Amino acid sequence: MRVSKTGRRAPWLGRLLASSVLIAPGLLVQGVPAAMAQAQAQTGTVAFAIAPQSVDGALAAFSAATRIQVLTPGEVTRGVSSPGVSGRLSARDGLNRLLSGTGLVARFLNDETVTVERVAAQGAVQLDPVQVAGAATATGPSVLPQAYAGGQVARGGRLGALGNRDVMDVPFSVTAYTAETVRNQQAETVAEVLANDPAVRASLGYGNFSEAFVIRGFPLYGEDIAVDGLYGIAPRQVSAADMYERVELLKGANAFLNGAAPSGTGIGGGINLVPKRADDEPLTRLTANYAMDSRFGGAVDVGRRFGDGGMFGARANLVARDGETAVDGEKRSLLLGTLALDYRGERARVTLDLASQRQRVENGRPVVHLNSSAVPAAPSASRNYAQPWTYSDMRDTFGQLRAEYDILPNVTVHGALGLRHTREDGDYASPTVTSANGNGTSNRLTVPRQDFASSGQIGLRAEQSTGPVLHRLDVGASLMRTANHNGFEFGASAPTNLYTPIIVARPRTTSAAGMTGEPPKVSETDLKSFYASDTLSILDDRVSLTVGLRQQNLHVKGYNRASGLRTTNYDESALTPVVGLVVKPLKELSLYANRIEGLAQGPTAPTTSVNSGEIFEPYKSVQYEVGGKLDFGRFSASLALFQTSQPSGVTDPVTRIYGVSGKQKNRGVELMLYGEPVDGLRLIGGATFIDPELTNTGNAATEGNDAVGAPRQQFNANVEWDLPFLPASLPKVTLTGRMIHTGAQYVNVANTLKIPSWTRFDLGARMTTDIQNRPVTFRAAVENVADKAYWASANGGYLTQGNPLTAKLSMSVDF
Repeated sequence: MRVSKTGRRAPWLGRLLASSVLIAPGLLVQGVPAAMAQAQAQTGTVAFAIAPQSVDGALAAFSAATRIQVLTPGEVTRGVSSPGVSGRLSARDGLNRLLSGTGLVARFLNDETVTVERVAAQGAVQLDPVQVAGAATATGPSVLPQAYAGGQVARGGRLGALGNRDVMDVPFSVTAYTAETVRNQQAETVAEVLANDPAVRASLGYGNFSEAFVIRGFPLYGEDIAVDGLYGIAPRQVSAADMYERVELLKGANAFLNGAAPSGTGIGGGINLVPKRADDEPLTRLTANYAMDSRFGGAVDVGRRFGDGGMFGARANLVARDGETAVDGEKRSLLLGTLALDYRGERARVTLDLASQRQRVENGRPVVHLNSSAVPAAPSASRNYAQPWTYSDMRDTFGQLRAEYDILPNVTVHGALGLRHTREDGDYASPTVTSANGNGTSNRLTVPRQDFASSGQIGLRAEQSTGPVLHRLDVGASLMRTANHNGFEFGASAPTNLYTPIIVARPRTTSAAGMTGEPPKVSETDLKSFYASDTLSILDDRVSLTVGLRQQNLHVKGYNRASGLRTTNYDESALTPVVGLVVKPLKELSLYANRIEGLAQGPTAPTTSVNSGEIFEPYKSVQYEVGGKLDFGRFSASLALFQTSQPSGVTDPVTRIYGVSGKQKNRGVELMLYGEPVDGLRLIGGATFIDPELTNTGNAATEGNDAVGAPRQQFNANVEWDLPFLPASLPKVTLTGRMIHTGAQYVNVANTLKIPSWTRFDLGARMTTDIQNRPVTFRAAVENVADKAYWASANGGYLTQGNPLTAKLSMSVDF
């Protein structure tokens, strides 16, 4: 009997094991959670040599051998002897034998902590439900690919139209960072999570405090981040990382997989955020945190499952942070509330995710624009050149309903619907520097904005064998609509200086539009698409070929703020194909190649051209990629070679005709490493090398130059080390370190202005112990330990300064 790649038989197998396995009196491990079973499967066995002795001594030796913390109330183990254990066994089996015949039972609280309790009565002890995950890829809206060895990165992620897939099975480069990484690094935003990746660098938005990303040398804005596969739902400017179980990064063009991004970025890669949902194990976690200079916060994370076999799940998160950052005078606050409900039935699975997020930035350090012949040196790391009256208030309320139903064992229909409302208010004043001594001017810009977004998907997934070939068919449609309402108000110019800021009163208004009442509608975007694909697999999935097509329509309408009349109407369609091949000559090796396209709204000829107003077809970028992935069970490595060509509009200097003839061609090599090669040593790192060349620009001064804000080299190294020499009686201590290096970046297409390369070092430690028989984790970190002053990014042709030395502390307690 062939088991399909969706693993449809795994649920009844798990229920059978969970309901029928009874442990004899000599085998007393109870309640092994799914995560621990998974971790043991990945980390293998341990060599035990524990002689018969008191249970207290035996458990101390067990903890020393496995680095699993054992919590034992003294009165439970007093006077009890253990038969000991010897041989190479899994941690679970070793603990079974240590407690055999003692009348004691062990219950795992999480992956690293176990409690020992006395059995009330002798006899059989039934296991808690255990989720059985085979080699097949996880599917369903609430089932994620397993965490890889070390727990920092997952084995796979959601690939848009193709659903959840294992990284070894797909012809693309995917890295999914887990909630464990978010917690342990005390990451507050998506940008802080992706600081671990050598293919990604972050900056601020053009005139606000949004997070913008550069992936493989191409920009990605916050509007183009997906939530569980849906565009238009994520907060527009900054997404707090606290509510997400996974931050998934797909490197490369992805128009077929996800459709065209709402604002037209994401040519070099995409980001998908997966909300936290209830696990099989009950969770109650309280966290308190602090960050320099005086920013305090707290969080509550509660998850439970209810009903027969944990059919219903609920998880709630509440987060609050407020205070001054390490940048002089800058204040940031966050209020976040989320609720995730889910249903796991025999044939139907449903999730509902709701969230409300409010972020406020006061006196935030802005980006710096240039109008000079030289790049000024970066001010001291904590220097703030903002005006004290500047602020940004960002409120997002969003939700998503997702469901799937198994019509037949091999046919599943699925759909999703999401809504988002955004309200933003702010006074902004980014300085424009006119000389290397830091002199310049700043102008006030006031922008009230509201966004209303709705997004939906419907699709069908089926598997069918035709002779030796297994077909995985995916067909579906998506629709997204976004309406943008905004007004603006410009204030008078005022002098300033980067190094000795000149504080001025809020400048008077010089021009305004749409500032009376609610902001008027300025634009409306409709994105519709239909897709179909087939993944053909032979030789027990050792060779697979994915082919697919997506027909995309982009309809963008612009409106006059005063009259409300429509002023522009962009309505174009494009077909974006994909071809991907995976070959596995060895179980540990996956070779792949792909050709896939990116898609963005085409330009309109500017007023300076003789064909002013002409609307062009959507930009179709083309990516070619080949690579290989190695999976040794505990350590994984991947290498990719890619080329992505993105068209651009150019006005001919002689004829003054505007046309799409220019290109940004990024060729690169990408290396990624992660896992736990030996017990207690975890790694994430890699390198990216890019040649971001501008071609067919129509200008000899720019032909062959590097693209703006695209570094040629990026290196990352993140290490965690559990100190192995500490006695088992002491708390578990982990040391952490991270290095981030970014090459020089050009600020203008003429390549006459450039910011230098930079390197940042972060250090940290965490300690896991127990207080009142509850697992407690203390975390401490210092980012930018050298307090280095540097320009972090030239993305967009302006400068974003790196953060100063920032100390972070937190304490989490699990109940």
